[in-house]
Amino acid sequence: MAEDQQKLQSLSDAYQKLQQDLQTSVSARQKLESQQQENKGVQKEFSLLPPESNIYKLVGPVLLKQERSEAVMAVEGRLEFIEKEMYAFLDPTPQMMQGANRMAVQKANREANPRHTVRERE
Repeated sequence: MAEDQQKLQSLSDAYQKLQQDLQTSVSARQKLESQQQENKGVQKEFSLLPPESNIYKLVGPVLLKQERSEAVMAVEGRLEFIEKEMYAFLDPTPQMMQGANRMAVQKANREANPRHTVRERE
């Protein structure tokens, strides 16, 4: 009986860790999506500006004049970086969810019938 309790506790701990990892990934992805939208807005604003417009960059408490081409390249570079980071989050998230679901099924099986645990099909 104590062995079953230990196994159940171990599964519960692993499940909670998977849930925490999944929440961390979801939060990070949401932050990236927010940054992506912000940078797309800046990119759109750049396209609406006349070519001779001055562009300034906020560095600490100071606004510094920036070349248009440099500003456009910086925004495009950030968008590329964000897209790569978002793509990296696409792969592990389904795996984490699948692992969490598998742990939940195992935990439910053990709680429902500690002596005769039904194996999950993979």
